[in-house]
Amino acid sequence: MEKFDVIIVGGGPIGLACGISASVHNLNYKILEKGCLLNSIYNYPTNMVFFSTSDRLEIGQVPFISHGVKPTRSEALEYYRRVKDAWKLNLSPYEKVVNVTGEKGDFVVETEKGSYSAKNVIIATGFFDYPNLISVPGESLKKVKHYYEDAHPYAETKVIVIGGGNSAVDVALETFRRSAEVTMVVRKNKLDENVKYWVKPDIENRIAEGAIKAHFNSYIKEIREDSVDILTPEGNLTLENDFVFAMTGYHPDYRFLKNIGIKLESEFNLVPVYNSENFETNIPGIFLAGVVCGGMDTGRWFIENSRYHAENIMECISNNGN
Repeated sequence: MEKFDVIIVGGGPIGLACGISASVHNLNYKILEKGCLLNSIYNYPTNMVFFSTSDRLEIGQVPFISHGVKPTRSEALEYYRRVKDAWKLNLSPYEKVVNVTGEKGDFVVETEKGSYSAKNVIIATGFFDYPNLISVPGESLKKVKHYYEDAHPYAETKVIVIGGGNSAVDVALETFRRSAEVTMVVRKNKLDENVKYWVKPDIENRIAEGAIKAHFNSYIKEIREDSVDILTPEGNLTLENDFVFAMTGYHPDYRFLKNIGIKLESEFNLVPVYNSENFETNIPGIFLAGVVCGGMDTGRWFIENSRYHAENIMECISNNGN
């Protein structure tokens, strides 16, 4: 079994950044990705535009030039593919990690295809594969979507969008502009403060004029094949409905983290325990990188403000003799 200085779990931008930093530090590494290269970005909505400008998404000193100030999903996929090729990163797609055992200097990383030996392990798995469920009757119906790709299939239908953040707003506006009858259900008294500034006036104006209906301080009670029950401040409301988009956010793979022994700060915030300087967890030799560090607060870390995680981790590994 080949032994690596570092195994990196996750092939997103931060996983790639870790691979680049490992190369710079002359460390023998391998990146393992359970899906395709950049699996999370690939599963973003087709027409998604990033909040960050392209320069803030750069890694490995490879320039990111986009057509607009803020890059699109397709531009990001193309850019990070170029980064992977430019650095000749050692990455294995479609190889899901199922367990990590052992100790610093002698870890065994088990995947669905085999096993690897590693002195250190970095977990850069993100959170996009695990949606936050609303836990109401009918959530398992096929009409309920926790992911959104494109608006066209929902033209001329009755759509309910749950949530008040960027994802919910994007779904509401895009489906509305494909002639869907859109109703938003938001548990707070207003839309989230972090809604993209170039989108917020649009959604607020559509709600104000009644083109998109919105129920604030409201909750879904039950979902059926042809209708949805909503609890609003004015009382119970039943709406005819074809599709429900539960844009209620996502969370890290806590089962995986717990199974390998990583502790959480508490069962309330579910933030993994790690050193804020070098990102080493309670298990010596196992590190976290990227958004997985934020637990349920998935808006705390993103590409532009977690790129440095990779360098801090590799400095720690190098300074400690791998």
